[in-house]
Amino acid sequence: MRYIDFHTHTVAKTEKVLRICNCYPSDAVKDLEAFSVGIHPWYIHEDWETQLALLKEKAQGENCYAIGECGLDKLTDTDFELQEVLFRKQVAISEAIQKPLIIHCVKAFQEIYNLKKELQPTQTWVLHGFVKSEQLANQMLSIGCKLSFGNTLLENLKLQRTFAKLNVTDFVLETDTTEVAIEEIYKKAAILQKLGVSSMQQQIEHNCKEIFKR
Repeated sequence: MRYIDFHTHTVAKTEKVLRICNCYPSDAVKDLEAFSVGIHPWYIHEDWETQLALLKEKAQGENCYAIGECGLDKLTDTDFELQEVLFRKQVAISEAIQKPLIIHCVKAFQEIYNLKKELQPTQTWVLHGFVKSEQLANQMLSIGCKLSFGNTLLENLKLQRTFAKLNVTDFVLETDTTEVAIEEIYKKAAILQKLGVSSMQQQIEHNCKEIFKR
């Protein structure tokens, strides 16, 4: 059974890991086994309409598993209203092609919560790189979001306590930009959930099938 790396910037292909590679609309994706494509709030430029058109085209690919990462970030210089415009447009694409949404969120969880309640999407929203509190985790889970955890899970004791209390269906695992191997994150996740590593692999595979509908 392979490990599934739900969100990564690593493109190397190996037999034991299925990597969902994060891509931007202008990236080459032809040789990728699995990818997501989105317009990150850090990289919204004047030509965003062109980028959106490219995104729509590449999102149709069989190997495109999700839209994203996209989202809202109050610490970047990008105009926040424009961020929301692009986020809404990517939600619309997610719904149109029936693929889930991978979300980057910095200090905008209330806005994401409100948008989820307003838009009532049929596709799953996954908050990637989750490092927040148990209360916020439960708030986002209560509206149907899933959470993706990365290398911060290895050392952050507060996050570990939050993770240990989660239902096994609530999360997936990722490496994002870190060089930490996905296997190490699985090992820690398995310990915290009191499972064997193989059981954690089976659970993440199940969760991903539910999210990706494939």
